[in-house]
Amino acid sequence: MLSAPPPQPVELLLLTSLFDKAPKMTHQFPSLTQALKKELSDIAQRIVAPGKGILAADESTGTMGKRLEKINVENNEENRRYFRDLLFSTDPSIANCVGGVIFFHETLYQKSDSGKLFPQVIKDKGIVVGIKVDKGTAGLNGTDGETTTQGLDGLSERCAQYKKDGCDFAKWRCVLKISESCPTALAIAENANVLARYASICQQNGLVPIVEPEILPDGDHDLLRCQYVTEKVLAAVYKALSDHHVYLEGTLLKPNMVTAGHSCTKKFTPQEVGMATVTALRRTVPASVPGICFLSGGQSEEEASTNLSAINQVPLHRPWKLTFSYGRALQASALAAWQGKAANKAAAQEAFCSRAKINGLASKGEYKPSSSADKASMQSLYTASYVY
Repeated sequence: MLSAPPPQPVELLLLTSLFDKAPKMTHQFPSLTQALKKELSDIAQRIVAPGKGILAADESTGTMGKRLEKINVENNEENRRYFRDLLFSTDPSIANCVGGVIFFHETLYQKSDSGKLFPQVIKDKGIVVGIKVDKGTAGLNGTDGETTTQGLDGLSERCAQYKKDGCDFAKWRCVLKISESCPTALAIAENANVLARYASICQQNGLVPIVEPEILPDGDHDLLRCQYVTEKVLAAVYKALSDHHVYLEGTLLKPNMVTAGHSCTKKFTPQEVGMATVTALRRTVPASVPGICFLSGGQSEEEASTNLSAINQVPLHRPWKLTFSYGRALQASALAAWQGKAANKAAAQEAFCSRAKINGLASKGEYKPSSSADKASMQSLYTASYVY
């Protein structure tokens, strides 16, 4: 006779019963073809090739108006077009340090003085064309002034059209702030989820998504507090990207550097900023992400370059390209040199090229600040509660 199986311990029976009832692991249905994955990965790698970063020329009409106002230039479409043309039509050698340009919708359909559409001007230099696709921030009810970002409705259709019109990557900015009570778990989770939805939609349409969770520099918090918050935010972002099956090799990250709040009385060295930034990234950003393109966050041009170079000199393993995606920190000197006068075009282009080359060096850890930096590059570009 066959003997009966030995009785199972009660604990094991209970565990088996719970396992049988547990929800099964989520299944990823194939959403991107191998060809599309390769295309996305290739685009991302082109943008952050060694020594290259991004020119963020995606300021809204209102924000561009504030820039022009500082040099007493009227905010009209022609002046906005002329300044963008000044940047885009600069010497082709700019492609050695600029791998991508982010456009604003208006700019994408404007033409250079030569009659060529701006995207073609950029592509002819071997630079990748990108587009801002978010529709700005909206308040999160029940929080202390925290926000989410709008624009998911109709995003797929917009992305498809932008791809047809010559774009190969996109950008979406979410904003978080540091205070005694912020960022809340709600704001972190909401913005992470919005970024993941946006990234997934972009990839479906052949656009590399730049994921931008910006922690504002407003406040008196110190370096350690910013590092802690940056880690929490980035950890949530990459959890959401994983949940949404985003192909990380076909993405780029655009974070803040880890810096103390603008009102913090203690000053930290570029080396301290570099170590805190790289430490936060190593704890949160997967090695499969091709590049991390820092926003300048209101730093002066010189500060943004010096800190970027220090980040690339940190004696820790860095599996990603660490480079720039600067707007203000690439354009301030050019705007100051231009002053709205056609006669100053060459001087403005020279100022822009000089800054781009400096940041190209910084992205390799090779920029050494000099005491001869011009006044414009030393000016703080900080704006409280900055909006594009």
